Amino acid sequence: MFKRLKILKDVLLAVFIFLILVLAFSRGKVYDRTELSYGITYSTKQARSLGLDWQQTYLAVLDELGVKHLRLPAYWDELEKNQGEFDWTDLDWQIAEAGKRGAKIVLAVGGRLPRWPECHFPVWAKNATKTERHAEILDYEKAVITRYKDYPAITAWQVENEPFLSSYFGECPSLDKEFLDEELALVRSLDARPIVITDSGELSLWYGAASRADIFGTTMYRDTYSRVLKRYIHYPIGPGFFILKKNVIGLFAHPKNWLVIELQAEPWGPISYQEMSREERDKTMSLDKFRSTMEFARQAGFKTFYLWGAEWWYWEKAVNNNSEFWDEAKKLFVK
Repeated sequence: MFKRLKILKDVLLAVFIFLILVLAFSRGKVYDRTELSYGITYSTKQARSLGLDWQQTYLAVLDELGVKHLRLPAYWDELEKNQGEFDWTDLDWQIAEAGKRGAKIVLAVGGRLPRWPECHFPVWAKNATKTERHAEILDYEKAVITRYKDYPAITAWQVENEPFLSSYFGECPSLDKEFLDEELALVRSLDARPIVITDSGELSLWYGAASRADIFGTTMYRDTYSRVLKRYIHYPIGPGFFILKKNVIGLFAHPKNWLVIELQAEPWGPISYQEMSREERDKTMSLDKFRSTMEFARQAGFKTFYLWGAEWWYWEKAVNNNSEFWDEAKKLFVK
């Protein structure tokens, strides 16, 4: 018994020393502002939910903001509304318009993709068995990759969105790691472009995602609303938290690149932000918070950032006659 306690004590001491050393030597390159690269995630669903003309909004993002890096979700429920029948019209248009302007695209595929409810299954697939649904997802992913792999505007594929958060956030089935690996194997068999795997910056450990990724993408949020606590929360962490996490996980996982795939640049409240007052929206994303978030992200040691909220900036500008977020964002994209 005493021998086991001594072993446990030695193990805990070793872990403690390890963490102290990691903390002491947690350093990361903080890039100069001129070295940084910014992009956005664009969701046709989000634009529609705001009552916007999604094509007009998309063109404004490309032409007025001058965005050159995009993450586009290839929503399964929009592409295959009827089983076995694909409608590529909207996604073809988005990719073509980006290509005309020399923009680069991370194309996201999978059942779980950006924006609530996270899992975007077609109606016809919702009552399928797990085995049937998995087979249908693979068929849809194969169709997407096969159609777009010859498009030079696409620089990487994202497979699923924050898959290791599926048990905690979104209306989704629990993660099946074996199926995720099957998806990754399929995409790699179809095209040689790098694969992005994403994970929560604040709520996940990163290893599962980073160890599978060619490019690892973290989310980065500072002010949110907790439905569990029923209150607004500010994450009590500094930029060094991300540097430390990257250094620790980098000992065990070795993606070729690390980036911020989802940088908060819109409000997060108990209801949809278009239903909140300006005062309520400001609790999680005011102009000052926007600016401080950009500086926070830079100090966290990353070089590439995909902002989350372009549809909101345009909504504020077009509907509320408030262009301050749009104009502030433009400073990041226009060189």
